[in-house]
Amino acid sequence: MQLDERLITEAIITEFHKKFCDSLDLDVAIVGAGPSGLTAAYKLSSAGYKVALFERKLSIGGGMWGGGMTYNFIVVQEEGKGVLEEIGVPLNEYAPGYFTADAVTATTTLASKAALAGTRFFNCMSVEDVAIRGTGDDQRVTGIVINSSPVEIAGLHVDPLVLNCKYLIEATGHDTEVLKTLVRKNGIRLNTPSGGIEGERSMWADKAESTTVDNTREVFPGVYVSGMAANATFGAHRMGPIFGGMLLSGCKVAEKIAEQLKK
Repeated sequence: MQLDERLITEAIITEFHKKFCDSLDLDVAIVGAGPSGLTAAYKLSSAGYKVALFERKLSIGGGMWGGGMTYNFIVVQEEGKGVLEEIGVPLNEYAPGYFTADAVTATTTLASKAALAGTRFFNCMSVEDVAIRGTGDDQRVTGIVINSSPVEIAGLHVDPLVLNCKYLIEATGHDTEVLKTLVRKNGIRLNTPSGGIEGERSMWADKAESTTVDNTREVFPGVYVSGMAANATFGAHRMGPIFGGMLLSGCKVAEKIAEQLKK
């Protein structure tokens, strides 16, 4: 068989733009392809919702890839291991209540399950802003403003594009990048004690694992926070390379949004 380079190019462009055009109106846009974002994508896509996941980097997985300090194993506790068991990731009980998993196996399996369930992945794509409609207490986020990550990194002035979404999951981790933009540009109050982003506190795994789930909620109409972004938003601690809370946060945010979409 003689390969046709032009046909190869045509196939890539055609298939990508088919996916892109099919993502102009989404049920859920997820920003950040870390463990909570991937879990939420898997759960929501499996339930039949139209979901797209946007990741600034070329690779997906967030901090889950590197385990602890690039030693690529992760730990989950008893409460969080069910998600990995559900998708078929092998676990080893290292000590009572502490389960280890290969970080690469966990990340690639979770990403694969999300993709096969129907999640539309857009890596190398940054969410630089949101679309917001309404005034006063009736304001709501209705879409995301996207641009190519290489354009952003190069600092080029190239205008972005907009996709509509019914709900947005802020899963960008420690930096809460999307939420910071929403607050900075619009002078709005979040559903937090101060009305702003409270900021992340230093590591305390025992507390952070539970608060990651507790803080997973709607923080502004149309916007939910999950994973480490939830703790950073509500002023809780970081947890380090234990990932049960992150996975459970993804499950919780998917459940909460699905409840709203059913209405």
